Amino acid sequence: MAIMTPRPLEKNKQYNDGCAAAHAMDLIGERWALLVARELMLGPKRFSDIKRDLHGISANVLTQRLEELERLGIVVRRQLPRPAAFQVYDLTEWGRELEPVFQTLGRWAVRSPFKGPGPMSVNSLMMSFATMFNPSLAKGVTARIALTLEGEPCHVIIARQAISAARGTIPDPDVEVTASTEDIAELVYNGARLPDWLKRPGITVSGNPQILARLPDFLPMPTPANLG
Repeated sequence: MAIMTPRPLEKNKQYNDGCAAAHAMDLIGERWALLVARELMLGPKRFSDIKRDLHGISANVLTQRLEELERLGIVVRRQLPRPAAFQVYDLTEWGRELEPVFQTLGRWAVRSPFKGPGPMSVNSLMMSFATMFNPSLAKGVTARIALTLEGEPCHVIIARQAISAARGTIPDPDVEVTASTEDIAELVYNGARLPDWLKRPGITVSGNPQILARLPDFLPMPTPANLG
């Protein structure tokens, strides 16, 4: 494993403010930094995979952000063992503690009347489920959903008024779905009707599709903020 000794930020890159929130912005306030962390939140990735999932980031900027986050002790580089034998980036244990920060930011920002549509990476979509899940609406519900999103195996498990959304496969799913992240977002968050949704090209479903119809019930969108 390649471990870089954490080093503090340069003085000219700090807010010079004693507030801990200001120091958080010292650490992750650079453009793209927080989204790079998001793309590592569900497990390690290669450089090329991170770049693919962050629409619009250049290779140079991604290199800079990864180096900065590694220098600050938020990201770590490591070499996978053979037969893979390639380098990946991962969050440190401290870096992974950013997950509730994403959830709080997401719940706050989704109420913005200025938020428009845009592409969602696999990590972004899967993390949104934990962010938007309302346990009080899932009492008595058990569901095991296997997803293949953009070619990547993922899953969602709802049980005991909790949700788990992660990369990887699960045994004995109630329903198996192959779709794009855009298609899933349309069904869960944007009111697509299941009968019409199932007819979309590129979507395949086996098992009980009615489980999918219930997902929006557990992931309600909050009302827009009142700016008056």
